[in-house]
Amino acid sequence: MGSRLSRLAGASGARVGLAADRVWRWLDDRAGLSVLHQLAAQKVVPRHRHSVFYYLGGMALFLFIIQLATGLLLLLYYEPGVSTAYESVKRISGEIPFGWLIRSIHRWSADIFIGVLAVHMFTAYLMKAYRPPRELTWLTGVAALGMALVFGFSGYLLPWDEIAFFATAVGTAVAGAVPLIGQSLLELMRGGEDVTGATLARFFALHVTLLPFAALVLLGAHLLLVQKHGMSVPPGVSESGRARPFFPDFLLHDIVGWTLALALLAALAALAPAELGPKANPFASAPPDIKPEWYFYAPFQQLKMIPSHVGPFEGEAFGVVAFGALGLLFALVPFLDRKAARGEPSPLFTWAGVAVCAYLVSLTCYAWLH
Repeated sequence: MGSRLSRLAGASGARVGLAADRVWRWLDDRAGLSVLHQLAAQKVVPRHRHSVFYYLGGMALFLFIIQLATGLLLLLYYEPGVSTAYESVKRISGEIPFGWLIRSIHRWSADIFIGVLAVHMFTAYLMKAYRPPRELTWLTGVAALGMALVFGFSGYLLPWDEIAFFATAVGTAVAGAVPLIGQSLLELMRGGEDVTGATLARFFALHVTLLPFAALVLLGAHLLLVQKHGMSVPPGVSESGRARPFFPDFLLHDIVGWTLALALLAALAALAPAELGPKANPFASAPPDIKPEWYFYAPFQQLKMIPSHVGPFEGEAFGVVAFGALGLLFALVPFLDRKAARGEPSPLFTWAGVAVCAYLVSLTCYAWLH
């Protein structure tokens, strides 16, 4: 009896394998899947003492996919407009089955996504991953970080509650401090002089149409460049043993990390669901100690600490220009760090990056606690 069952199981497995082989050949003839299979088989990941940081890129991609999926689900019930936005978010959180869970996961995954992306960029900076021929890889990564910040800023207003309204008013006012083009930039962002329904409509269009399309193009280019040039090994770091195959070894570790991240998101959503304050009232006074999202704490706190005038310049304008210059220097570091480009140690850039990072983290923690 046992041998008969074994033969039946073997025959069934053979038929399933034959059917899967036919499906694979059919798809390969029409879509060229074998090319992708060969690329995955050839891709390897270097082994060294810092190779754990390679998982950050895949984690950021996974969180971005979570953002897209939950955002599409929320979009089924969200109604943009001054008279409907708040009510639709309230309905999602209180009436739609599991709406509160989807909204909370969307909210928490946005925060963690920006945090992981920032750590990914900083570790890539320390590992000198911007060295030739990876300058474009670095630039697309910096652009992705900037786009993630714009995603967060534009999405913050959409619930149209009190905190979101006044935080957006403060954030757009900072953009208005940019020298020469500040007033035009402020009116472009707000759709007028003040934060109104026109602002909400612009932020909604930016958040759900322009940014997702641009992000998909940008991430596609970034992944293509990573595939072309491979993962960078820091200068002066020797590889330990043979390179690890990306498929299936590295990918399986990635999937384990994604599963843990999904469990963390579910736990955070259940224990600390996304809040919804009172509906925005443009004629009310701003709540005391209004703050932006945590990833804007550093520039927010720095602008508060700058005096009203720095020499002949207005303090706010000086602070905005200083942060803009810092971001530009960060983006152009592949062309400024000539020693790293030649494969030589460049401790000046390393310690400058560590100092700037420590300063931004200190400002963030100070703003969080005060």
